[in-house]
Amino acid sequence: MTRLCHRDPMPDNLRGAIVALGNFDGFHLGHQHVVREAVEWAQEEGRPAIVATFDPHPVRHFAPHVPPFRLTSLDQREALFETAGAAAMMVFDFDNALAATSAESFVRDLLAGHIDAAGVVTGEDFTFGKDRGGNTQVLREGGATCGITARAIGPVGDENDQGGQVVSSSRIRDALKAGDCKTAAQLLTRPFTVRGKVIHGDKRGRELGYPTANIDMGSYIRPRFGIYAVTGRVLATGQKLQGAANLGVRPSFDPPKELLEPYFFDFSGNLYGQEIDVAFHHFLRPEAKFDDMDALKRQMEEDCAKARELLGARPKE
Repeated sequence: MTRLCHRDPMPDNLRGAIVALGNFDGFHLGHQHVVREAVEWAQEEGRPAIVATFDPHPVRHFAPHVPPFRLTSLDQREALFETAGAAAMMVFDFDNALAATSAESFVRDLLAGHIDAAGVVTGEDFTFGKDRGGNTQVLREGGATCGITARAIGPVGDENDQGGQVVSSSRIRDALKAGDCKTAAQLLTRPFTVRGKVIHGDKRGRELGYPTANIDMGSYIRPRFGIYAVTGRVLATGQKLQGAANLGVRPSFDPPKELLEPYFFDFSGNLYGQEIDVAFHHFLRPEAKFDDMDALKRQMEEDCAKARELLGARPKE
C-alpha cells in the first residue's frame, strides 16, 4: 500500500481517485461503511481508492492539553485501510497551515488541484476547513465546480443496542474507560489493540515470577486501569500469544509509573525492542494496592487463571 503526506507529489497512478475522507480514528463500523462506499465506487469506475486521514488529530492540534484519546496509530490505520481494499493512505499533516486553510481552498486546491480527486466520500457529520467552515453541502457544491462528485454516508446504527444509538468513536472511548471490552469490540468489529515497542522496566514482574513486556501507552486512550485478559502478536514473526496485563500506575510499587504490562503465558523468549500488538478482551478487576508481595503474587496467580479460562488457554501445568 502507498502511504503519502498531503504535501508529497501526487503519483500519476493515483490521480483521478475516489477518496474516503475523515479522521477514521478507530476505523469502527461507521468508518468502514464510508470506506466501503469509496472502494466499491472506485472499482465500478476503474479508479484507485484512497483513504485520507488526519494526523495529529485536529483535537490534539487545537487542544494539546487534553488527555490521550487515540484508538489507533497511523500504522494500524494503514493496515486496516489496506485490508478494506484501498490502494493508498493519504495523511493530512494537521498543522497551523492546514488549520488556517478555508473550506473552499481545501476543496479547490487540495482535493481537486493537488490530489486530482474524481470523487469524495465522507460521513454526513464531517466538517473541515478553517473554523469548521466546511460540511457535506460545501463539499458537494464546491466539488461540483472543479470536477469532484461528493457522497455522504449516514450514521450506522448499533444493532446490539436496543436504544438505537449509532456507532461512534466517543461511544468506544466511553466503553473503554468503563472497562467494557465487549462493547468496544462490537463497535470496532475487533478488540481494542495497542501497538508498541517493548521497553525495559524495573524487572518487578520478573522478580515475582511474572516477567512482563512493558509498553508505553503514548497517545492511546487509557482504558479503565486494572487487570485484563489479553492476546498478543509479535509483528516481526506473527507469533500469537495469550496473557494477562496490568494497565495503570502499579500502586503496590514506588514511585507510581504508568505502563501497560502484559505477561504472556508459557512464553520464555526475549521481546525487548520488538513491536507487538496487545488486544484487550476482558476486564478482570481494578488496580489494587497489596500489603505485601506474597499477597500480590497470590492475586496475580488468580488473575492469570481467570484470564486463561476466559481466553480458552491451556491451564497452567
